[in-house]
Amino acid sequence: MKTLSLLVVLSLSLLFSPLAFAFADEHHGMDAPEKLGTVSFPTSCAAGVQKAFERGIALMHSFVYEDAGSQFRQIEQQDAGCAMAYWGEALSLWHQLWSRPTKADLAQGWELIQKAQNSNARTQRERDYIHALAAFYRDSDKQDHEQRAEAYSEQMKKVYQSYPSDSEAAIFYALSLMASAKDENQIAHDREAIAILSRLFEQQPDHPGVAHYLIHAADNPQLAQEGLAAARSYAGIASSSPHALHMPSHIFARLGLWQDDIRSNLAAIGAARKMSPNFAHMEHHRIHSMDFLEYAYLQIGDDAGAKATVEELEAINKADVEAEFQSYFDSMRTGFPARYALETRNWKDALALQAPAEIEPYDAGNTYWAHAVAAGHLRDSAAAHKAVAKYDELVAATKKSDKPYMGSALKSNGDEAHAWMDFADGKNEEALALLRGVAQKQDSIGKGEVEIPAREMLADMLMEMARPQEALLEYEKSLHTDPNRFNGLYGAARAAELTKQPQKAAAYYSQLLKNCGNGAHSDRPELTRARTQVASAGD
Repeated sequence: MKTLSLLVVLSLSLLFSPLAFAFADEHHGMDAPEKLGTVSFPTSCAAGVQKAFERGIALMHSFVYEDAGSQFRQIEQQDAGCAMAYWGEALSLWHQLWSRPTKADLAQGWELIQKAQNSNARTQRERDYIHALAAFYRDSDKQDHEQRAEAYSEQMKKVYQSYPSDSEAAIFYALSLMASAKDENQIAHDREAIAILSRLFEQQPDHPGVAHYLIHAADNPQLAQEGLAAARSYAGIASSSPHALHMPSHIFARLGLWQDDIRSNLAAIGAARKMSPNFAHMEHHRIHSMDFLEYAYLQIGDDAGAKATVEELEAINKADVEAEFQSYFDSMRTGFPARYALETRNWKDALALQAPAEIEPYDAGNTYWAHAVAAGHLRDSAAAHKAVAKYDELVAATKKSDKPYMGSALKSNGDEAHAWMDFADGKNEEALALLRGVAQKQDSIGKGEVEIPAREMLADMLMEMARPQEALLEYEKSLHTDPNRFNGLYGAARAAELTKQPQKAAAYYSQLLKNCGNGAHSDRPELTRARTQVASAGD
């Protein structure tokens, strides 16, 4: 065997199948050649598995983890001495920006790392890659996830520094930076990753990992603009991956580019639906894209489109969802209707929502958070207290569950729920203080792409307190980080009206109408008012 240095253009090879390189004849009915981007990762494995290895890396770079794992297992069968195949399979078990490995995954990953170590990799570079990943899988019963993720990142930094011409080392180090960051250093880690990946993006514009991870690194209100070029490119680089078709919408949603967002997710949903009968783990890709699609439809006032997305999710049979994503599905089952009711400001509908009885406590939180927000707007103190009591009960249960770390993920919504309870009780300043705290945290570390901004909630609350001047300031701050949101634009326009700033009001109303196609597909009363005010301003 000898070390190979091949530039594999995967977009011209193979069909989309876990074992396509070995069984292409079994999938001759597929219409288009596979397109996963261009990856170069030389190894000392047998020459005959080099292309397959690089395909596995390309799949992993687009988060097609299960198929990547299958690819590496096939290589192990063809070349049992290929240490990097065991490394690749072990890495495919850790979905770094998605979820934590299970205990079974950790045990399997450590076993694979030991096989890699015992396979006597022929180059020091390969041994360094294996040593770095061993830092994550070793002693998983003694060190927590965060410690091991940080240890892996530290080792990958050494690989990156030792092999400056190895772009894969730079790419995997950048990914490890994002995956090991804590709230207090997330932005700093993201900026460092962006610096590494932006340089590589200029050099390797067809590399799937570079574009993909650049989008993730910039997936924050403060940094989103820096990911736009990658967002415009990634879907074309790896169009065989539904996740690659969806991923640009993370940046489009951050920047309020709703039509781009919608096109991206419709393409991803279509690809996932087409691939579902034949390929592993497509349903969660479809559900994730639907999450963004509902949000985007709501921002352009297309309530029918948003409602249809909610109904499509409700029609999915949980048994058809991959086992490891069923909790995620449950969180979407509560999240979709909660978002629809709150974004359309149907408070009574939000208050009537029910969480499925069989789901985990951390997945039911969306429902009771929505109850609290709605009860606050309705000034229904009893309902607000009931909702908050239930939400707090779910948080306590989560801390005792198999995923206690999810408790911290519930904190922001919990603070918002308490704020709206205080508002319902007439404790205005206490309510504002809680929402300001959440808003300031979102300003410093970011927020979810499809999450209602806490600062917009703060502005809404100020409007209901008849304090439009203060509300306008908060709406404008919110629109800076979450541009083109329907309720943010309407709120800013209404606050400007009430503070006798007709030109500013008309500008916000005009932007809202532009986003919504002049309201052609919506009967929301906000758009009726917007048209009236814009027409008046033109007289």
